[in-house]
Amino acid sequence: MKDLFKNPRIHIKYSILLLCLCFITMPVLVHAQADIHFSQFYETSILRNPALTGVFADDYKLGAYYRNQWSTISNPFQTGLVSAETHAPVSHMNNDFFSFGLLGYDDVAGSIDQKITAIYLAAGYNKCLNNDHKTFLSVGFTGGYLQYSFDPSKATFNNQYVNGHYDPNAPILETLPNPKFTFFDVGAGINFNTSTGVDNKTTYVFGVSGYHFNQADLSYYQVPGLTEEVRWNVNAGMSTAVTENIGFMAQFNYANEGTYTELIGGGIISWTAASHDLQDVYVLSCGAFYRYDDAIIPVVKIKHKNLSLGVSYDVNVSTLKEASLMDGGFEMTLFITGSYSGANNGVYKKTICPRF
Repeated sequence: MKDLFKNPRIHIKYSILLLCLCFITMPVLVHAQADIHFSQFYETSILRNPALTGVFADDYKLGAYYRNQWSTISNPFQTGLVSAETHAPVSHMNNDFFSFGLLGYDDVAGSIDQKITAIYLAAGYNKCLNNDHKTFLSVGFTGGYLQYSFDPSKATFNNQYVNGHYDPNAPILETLPNPKFTFFDVGAGINFNTSTGVDNKTTYVFGVSGYHFNQADLSYYQVPGLTEEVRWNVNAGMSTAVTENIGFMAQFNYANEGTYTELIGGGIISWTAASHDLQDVYVLSCGAFYRYDDAIIPVVKIKHKNLSLGVSYDVNVSTLKEASLMDGGFEMTLFITGSYSGANNGVYKKTICPRF
């Protein structure tokens, strides 16, 4: 932030909003947390751990995400994301499989429309260690292309304030940088999952991943040494069938990027209702998560056949709650899963993951 505001004349509108300033100037910080995040983090496999890509029971999974945050404080942070994942067997002689994924997102925040646009590809190999317990060791890799940008026409400077009045036509007397820059991102991860108990009704998942290994430059002014910190991520989860119609899932995630850390965890209980012929199946889920020192997050999800809709809301409980009025972020996810035509013989269905 110091590098961006060395000139005392520069003044970004609404600079009193520290949160917005941190996000707007994020690309020029040495130790800033520069990644987007979702409260329904367990749905964002490629951004959480690329080794989780394609680890689900169906043949494909298509998803859409929307998040709106801090609307009561300033211009809301808005994030839209779409993803697609699939997997394919290595051969008919074993249960190993390849996994593939594609993800893209657009994140906009602040009064000058600080924007991050990104697209990621992911691929992984999943080695079956024990067929009886559906035990897999997975490794995954991801590569992304990102663009940071802002709208200089929406910035205001102290030279434009004359006798306390704002004049948009007044000269800014500042030399602004190129309002956009691009870079590549590289990440990798490893994940282990297995099932235990009667009929393998309980599943455990544990993994470690890292992102930004290439530590790209993050500066509109191209200041040397302002690079993106490596983000380390630890994921853990379990799911179990409590009864024939009731299930429980718990998920935890820890992330560290420079001086920034995030710990989030919680659980969801699900109830399944199905017709006698299993042609009409509904799953209703509800639960809550807690992001340490930040927010309590209730979650509701409904699934009908291969379509699921999840809704969550961040109730801010951090020191920012006086300004946010405990209003954090609204988030919605939509997923479609299914099988490829003619692929219902079980060949493609060798994977397992927590389900609810």
